[in-house]
Parts: sequence; structure tokens; C-alpha cells
Amino acid sequence: MDLCEQSPSYVRAIAPYQPGKPISELAREMGLKEKNIIKLASNENPLGVSPKAKAAIKKALAELGRYPDGNAFELKAALARRYGVPQECIVVGSGSNDLLEMAAGVFLGPGRSAVYSQHCFAVYPLATQARGASGIVVPTKNWGHDLNAMLAAIRPDTRVVFIANPNNPTGTFAPGHSIEELLSKAPRDVAVVVDEAYTEYLPPELRYSSVPWLKKYPNLIVTRTFSKVYGLAGLRVGFGLMQPDIADLLNRVRQPFNVNSLALAAATAALDDATFVARSVKLNQAGMAALEGAFKRLGLEYIPSYANFITFRVERAGEVYAKLLRQGVIVRPIAGYDMPEHLRVTIGTPKENARFLKALEAALDE
Repeated sequence: MDLCEQSPSYVRAIAPYQPGKPISELAREMGLKEKNIIKLASNENPLGVSPKAKAAIKKALAELGRYPDGNAFELKAALARRYGVPQECIVVGSGSNDLLEMAAGVFLGPGRSAVYSQHCFAVYPLATQARGASGIVVPTKNWGHDLNAMLAAIRPDTRVVFIANPNNPTGTFAPGHSIEELLSKAPRDVAVVVDEAYTEYLPPELRYSSVPWLKKYPNLIVTRTFSKVYGLAGLRVGFGLMQPDIADLLNRVRQPFNVNSLALAAATAALDDATFVARSVKLNQAGMAALEGAFKRLGLEYIPSYANFITFRVERAGEVYAKLLRQGVIVRPIAGYDMPEHLRVTIGTPKENARFLKALEAALDE
């Protein structure tokens, strides 16, 4: 008897997550020099790591022979000061993905369901399927979450609703009041997970605070990451805000020492680097405007984005992606998100954006 056949069928049916192609992999495949490749596929910060985070990492190196603080006291204290919540309301994770997995582990299982949108972040269906739960996929409205339809899709066996705001890979945004309206109507025995990985990129007039909602809606879980605007993607650190009793449950399934020492130190320092965050947001706004203008000039449809990437439609997207690779430019094909005619590109530095646009024009002209 095959041992692998003893794995639950819902595990064997999972299609593994496909990350953006690494620079080193493309260099090996195409015989290119790594220094001549640009990667605009994984929504990373083109400015890299903040100076304060770098200094904290250097200082923390001396303690790598010891396990990290399993309770993440210093990071939680900094987050508590920033968001005005008790440390008991905070759970840290190896990226916000970790928090999403914890929420699924706590509330989902066979005979239960989760609601999420079409074209949503891939981790929602993956985390749901890995627990043997059923996924209820709600069609989008203008590429964004149809929150009314998602609310209506909740069944008696539903235990989690996943909402990304802004959403990846479409970049769409739901106003804060519409999220709160869903919260006010959702059953209290259904966890509503609001994934705010890209919230720092929102323009001031669209920003909202979900933190005060924690007191009003005890079923709310807010997740954030240090992988995007804070530039710590390689260290994998995120956090969740929630009621203490929910945090207690997530901590029961959280892996011991799930955030390493360098990540804890860097995140604590990065949280205090407002100058770096402001530079990152300003660079993103200028790059977004440049790419939008270029897409209009090229006659390419795109989805207006509120994050640090933009998704555009192009005929034979797979072929265009391959042509870009041959020129040393990595973007993200998103056929796996049910968007086979689209590509997603991260906003880079002005030089990277110009290189991408030059390569795109060449690919379209072939």
C-alpha cells in the first residue's frame, strides 16, 4: 500500500503555491547574469530594508546562538504602543501568511466552510483546503470584492470570511465603511479576517483604521505584514490584531519560535522608521503614475491599483511573460488566479520601471 495514499484526499488535491520566479533561477535557466535581471514579481519594496532595520539586524547577530523570544515581547510592546491595544490582542507570525494559516487551523476543518472572493490571495483557498474545509468562492464585482454577495454567501457551516483590502492580485480596494458594514451584519460565530498587507500604500483620503472595530466586533481578526512597505520580505514577519480570547486560540496552534531573532529585531526597528515608510510610499505613487500612463499610451487595459503593484491585460499573456523573461525582466503571470490574460507587475525604482516598459514594448512588437 502506498503511504502517500494514506494522506487525506483534500491534502493530495492541493496545488502548491507558486511564488514569483527568483532571480537566481532565471539566471540559471537563461544563462543571464544576475546583475542584469530585475524582479518585479513579488510585490517587494524596491528600496530594500530600512536603515533602522539594518542596524537592528547587525546588533542582533551576536545572539543568533540562542533561540528567539518565543513571546516576541519587544515587538508586541512596540505594536501595542503604535495601535493602542494590549499585548494580549497581538499574535506574531512568520509573515501575515502565518496568521492566515493559524486562523484557518483554529476555525476550519471538515464539515466547515470559508468564504472568499474570486481572484483572491492564493493562501485563502490553500489554507481552507489544507484543513479539509469547503471554499465558497464569490464572483468579483469590477475585479474587486463584492462584499454584499460575500455576506449573502455565508452558510450555517461557515466559520471564516477572508477579505483582502487592498486585494492581491487585482489591487482593488473596498472603503472602510463597507468593510464595517459587513462586520456589523456578519454572524458573531464567523471569524472575519481582514488582510491589510498593503494598507500603508493607500492615499491619505482613503485610509481608515480597523483597530477601533476590534472592540465592537469580537469576531474580527486584522492581519498586517512587514514584507511590503517595511521591506522585510526575506525575514518573514507579520502580526495579527484580535480579541484576547481569539489570540489565545491562535497561540495554541502557533509554532514555537515562529519568528526568528533577526526578524523580531528588524520589525521592531522598522516600525519606528517613518522616514523610510514615507519614502517608499512616495516612490510607489510616482511609479504607479508612470506605469498607468505607459499602459494608456500602449492601449493596454489595467486594473486601477491601491497597492504596490498593478495588473494589466495583454493578449497571449503567457507568451509575453516568456518574452520578458528572455530579456531579464521577471513579472508575475496570474493564470492561477483565474486571470489567464493578465500579468501583474510590482512598482519598482524609476530605472526598473523604465526597463520593464522597454522590455514590454519589445515583447509586444515581436
